[in-house]
Amino acid sequence: MATDTDTDGLTGGETGRTKDRERTGNAVINWMEGLSEAAYAYLLLLPAFALLTLVAFYPMIRTFVMSLRADQTRGMDPLGGFVGIENYVDILTGNARLARQFLDVGLTSSFPFIELGTPFFQQALFVTLAFAIISVIMETLIGFGQAYVLDQDFTGRRWVRVAIILPWAVPIVIQGMIFFLMFQPTVGFGSDLMQSIGLFSSTPLANSRDAFIIILVADIWKSSAFMALLILAGLQSVDRSLYDVARVAGASPWQRFKLITLPLVMPALLVAMLFRTMDAMRVFGLIESTAGCTTVPSLTCLVVEAMFGGTRIYATAAAVAFSTALVIGLIIGGYIVLFRDTEGGMY
Repeated sequence: MATDTDTDGLTGGETGRTKDRERTGNAVINWMEGLSEAAYAYLLLLPAFALLTLVAFYPMIRTFVMSLRADQTRGMDPLGGFVGIENYVDILTGNARLARQFLDVGLTSSFPFIELGTPFFQQALFVTLAFAIISVIMETLIGFGQAYVLDQDFTGRRWVRVAIILPWAVPIVIQGMIFFLMFQPTVGFGSDLMQSIGLFSSTPLANSRDAFIIILVADIWKSSAFMALLILAGLQSVDRSLYDVARVAGASPWQRFKLITLPLVMPALLVAMLFRTMDAMRVFGLIESTAGCTTVPSLTCLVVEAMFGGTRIYATAAAVAFSTALVIGLIIGGYIVLFRDTEGGMY
């Protein structure tokens, strides 16, 4: 049987451990309370950073390591020996064994001092960058106009909102098939119409330039609704009393838009542009379901064809994939650097 002395000893030990835990907890709490707001925010983001490292950065590192090895087209091992940056040199000089080149540009001694080894619309980097820049600019302008209309009070606004948002609900494959059939010479009306005014050839989906324009229009038709939704959220967060004060002060509609609407909606606008830019740089499904990657190559098209085509050039595919990630990272960095003070008033 335990004596009173033993019981008192056990109780005292448990009490001591409880006090130690309380002191440790208080020390942690005091340390957290002493952190600055920025440091406390980073502390809360640590679990998200850990998860991001696991699901994003680790695969990128593995992809980079794969890209430093040679392509192995025979045997069970899909990768050969270490070759360093040879795969990157090949894809940047047009010597890679790809259906379409990542980049094929040479230097000359006369203006504009560069020459294209293959046509512009058959180089994946140029096609992807042109697609992203043009589509994001057009979708931003159209989406801003749609959001500005939806932000007004008028009869039937609910139905107009449904009509504007409806294209965004269309799946990418269905979207691609719509435009594929529309510009099929024997089925749709688009081919004959555009040929009659001299803009397209007789087989636009087999022509890289014509197919690029078709895919661009298809993306703008669908994704403008996405931009409109995000921009509309920013517009509806603007305090309406600011417009009343501006009207009393005699500000014109343009002045109200320039001095109130645009600065306050700019953070939401830039977030929408950033999301759309990243999405546009990864375009694949729309191209494949409309004209095919051999007609309009994108960076993602090159990766998919190299990985899952009949050539088994996994190392080259890894180099293209990692280069694509770097290009997207540079674009994101550009957004951050150029518009880092936007919330403070730069626009």
